Amino acid sequence: MVDEKRLISKITWKLMPFLGILYLIAYIDRQNVSFAKLQMVDALGMSEYAYGLGASLFFIGYFLFEVPSNLFLDRLGARVWFARILVSWGIVTVALAFTQNATMFYILRFLLGVCEAGFFPGVLYLLTLWFPSAYRGRMVGLFMIFSAIANAVGAPLGGVLLDLDGLYGFAGWEWVFLATGIPAVIAGIVTFFYLPGRPENASFLSGEEKSWLERRLASENAGMGEDAGNGFKALIDPRVLLMALCYIAFPLSAYGLSYWLPTIVQAFGVSNTVNGFLNIIPWLLVAIALYAVPTMADKAQSKTPYIVIPAFIGAACLLLSALIPNHALQFAFLCVAAAGIFAPQPVFWSLPSRFLKGAGAAAGLAAINSVGNLGGFVAQNVVPWIKDESGSTIAPMFFLAACLAAGALLVFFVTRQLSSREPPAAPSRV
Repeated sequence: MVDEKRLISKITWKLMPFLGILYLIAYIDRQNVSFAKLQMVDALGMSEYAYGLGASLFFIGYFLFEVPSNLFLDRLGARVWFARILVSWGIVTVALAFTQNATMFYILRFLLGVCEAGFFPGVLYLLTLWFPSAYRGRMVGLFMIFSAIANAVGAPLGGVLLDLDGLYGFAGWEWVFLATGIPAVIAGIVTFFYLPGRPENASFLSGEEKSWLERRLASENAGMGEDAGNGFKALIDPRVLLMALCYIAFPLSAYGLSYWLPTIVQAFGVSNTVNGFLNIIPWLLVAIALYAVPTMADKAQSKTPYIVIPAFIGAACLLLSALIPNHALQFAFLCVAAAGIFAPQPVFWSLPSRFLKGAGAAAGLAAINSVGNLGGFVAQNVVPWIKDESGSTIAPMFFLAACLAAGALLVFFVTRQLSSREPPAAPSRV
């Protein structure tokens, strides 16, 4: 007789800490440009807008190669494909330390997106192979906590690395890329030897445990229909397209805030190192919210409030941060806003896995993530443009607040529409 809680705990401890560490490295490598910017703009003679354009090209490469990458993952397995992703993005990150001009910066940021494409939705797909649906919200929440840890670690690390300016002949911004790129290459090599791909190939599970998990997942997938496992049909599934449209607001506000927060804090008149340590605070709140909100949502019949309410709170705090001139209150509101932006996302990702499986899940989750992450491209272009036009580092928060509120409203209406089409006997509603 298989003990379900013991089995899930065993899988969780085997997979989640390791996947979380990989995401920590990924997120630091994705966000290091926010601190490198503090010196790199002047070093390369770029405007804020030009730098924002270059930083945002990551999302174009990511968008174009996200779905193909996840389909390769489905074919080759997580162990091989994740190792390739990590090693290649680590090499490109190190190459960014040797950027000579704006054109080279643009090319390398685009290539970084190409290399990393497929990692986040790949993990989401991997979770559908290992965990029954009742546990996925919590697992995505645990996984995404490492993005908060990455920001908390990356912020002081970025500040300290900038203050190494001139050490061994490297500028501070060059140290930022060197010190964050090398760990990705090492982690890629470790991944190849450590990460199990599918439960049936896992040496740490007994035969009885493998059979139980296979039966449980098969019973959950039984009512989905053949199209749910078709990679190409998933790309034109109206539900996938609606989910992608809903998701745009979350990366847009998340990347807009995390990319721009060091610049806002710098305007308070603090040093690079103090800036980095202050930036730990919002991500500690994000980590707490990423655990609490998905845990509550997994126990609730309706998931929608756990997406919409935190998002509206985040939008309100972004708005208040731009309206109140006091620096301490601005920072406090931005900290709460960060929690409101990130906490709903694991709950959101529990929705599409209810109607996608197999190659359809690989393609559908990648499509939703790739379209949604175009919000990062928008944010990293519009935010510095607003600053250049307004002369205010806090004014872009009006834009992020409006986008997040609009996204929350869209999620509310779309999830109601999708839930109305579900059969009455469904075990849980959106």
